[in-house]
Amino acid sequence: MLVAKVGGRFHSLRTDIHLTGLRRVENLNERGIRVVRGDITTLDVDAVVNAANTTLLGGGGVDGAIHYAAGPELLEECRRLGGCPTGEARVTRGHALKARWVIHTVGPIWKGGNRGEAKLLAACYESSLKLAAEHQLKSIAFPAISTGAYAYPLKEATEIAIASVTNFTRQADVFDEILFCCYTGEDFAMYKKLLRAVKA
Repeated sequence: MLVAKVGGRFHSLRTDIHLTGLRRVENLNERGIRVVRGDITTLDVDAVVNAANTTLLGGGGVDGAIHYAAGPELLEECRRLGGCPTGEARVTRGHALKARWVIHTVGPIWKGGNRGEAKLLAACYESSLKLAAEHQLKSIAFPAISTGAYAYPLKEATEIAIASVTNFTRQADVFDEILFCCYTGEDFAMYKKLLRAVKA
């Protein structure tokens, strides 16, 4: 898959997905799985995944950024959902985002690793992908779920993210593009390293 920069935007020549506001783009997997560095709220994809809390009513980090960029209509729609348990996912419209949909998933809070955190984090990715497939979406972007305020160790969280997405795509070839969108250079480097290991 080739990526070209035209008019200040990155274009995937196979899927024509616009990746605006990105500092780095790495094509690292033959299944259309890529890691990008930038602001997830700027991506022109079918769906972005929001690392939400159980209320779905907004918070800090990625959650706050997505709510801010999407506008107050997103909060109003989220109010009608009645929350979301950890490991599950819910879907709303993207409203003012370039993404048409937002898939909200609630990651686990890291409590040492012996309270089912790994299973719950894997469920976040699986639930989000299943929901996207049910809505016949072809492109989706994930943040690094639970690695911010929820304090999940970055390496372990990245391994779970990559394994969950890779396993899903091996069983169901329904997506043209799956992006891991990293805001920090540390996250980007970790995803790039581990994705290359999977490809090798």
